[in-house]
Amino acid sequence: MPLPLDATALDQLFREARTYNRWLPREVDDATLRTLYELLRNGPTAANSSPARVVFVKSAEAKARLKPCLDAGNVDKTMAAPVTAIVAYDLAFYEQLGTLFAHNPGARGWFEGKDNTAHLLRNGSLQGAYLIVAARALGLDCGPMSGFDAAAVDAAFFSGSRWRANFLVNLGYGDATDMRPRNPRLSFEDACRIE
Repeated sequence: MPLPLDATALDQLFREARTYNRWLPREVDDATLRTLYELLRNGPTAANSSPARVVFVKSAEAKARLKPCLDAGNVDKTMAAPVTAIVAYDLAFYEQLGTLFAHNPGARGWFEGKDNTAHLLRNGSLQGAYLIVAARALGLDCGPMSGFDAAAVDAAFFSGSRWRANFLVNLGYGDATDMRPRNPRLSFEDACRIE
C-alpha cells in the first residue's frame, strides 16, 4: 500500500513549486529528459491511449524555429529556458492501441474515423500535467504556457505529420530573483463539493 509523501516532497511538487519566467544558465541533460518521459508515460489515460507526444526544444536551431511562434510576452523567457517542451498530441494515436490496449482488439474502432478532439485535448493535457509533476520530482522547475501560435508551431515542427501542438512548458532551473508572491488559489469551499 502506498504511503503519503512527506512534507518536503509535497512542497517540491505542489506547495512551494512555482511557474518560472527566469532561468539559471544551467543545462538540462538529455538523460534527465529521458527519465522525465519514463515517469510521465506511466500516468493513466483513457484506454491507455497515451496521445501526447513531446518535442524537447534545446538546440539553437530549434529555438530559432520556435521563437517566431511565441506571443511577444513569452519570447525572452522561452529563449532563456534551457529546454522548452512542446506538448503535442498524435491525431492517429489509435494506431498504437493494438500494443497499448492489447486486451481489447476492438478499441481502435472507438476512435478511428471519429472526431477525437475532446479525447486528445483531455488526455494529452493530462499527460502534460504528468510532465510537470515528473519534472518537479526530478528537481526541474517549469513554466507552462499557452501564449503561442499553435498553427505556426505545427508548421515549424510537425509539417507533414499527424502531431499537433497543445501547449508549451519551459524547463530548467528557475531563477527566483524578483519573483512575485504566489497568487491566491481558490479555497476548498469555493472550488469543491462533497456529495
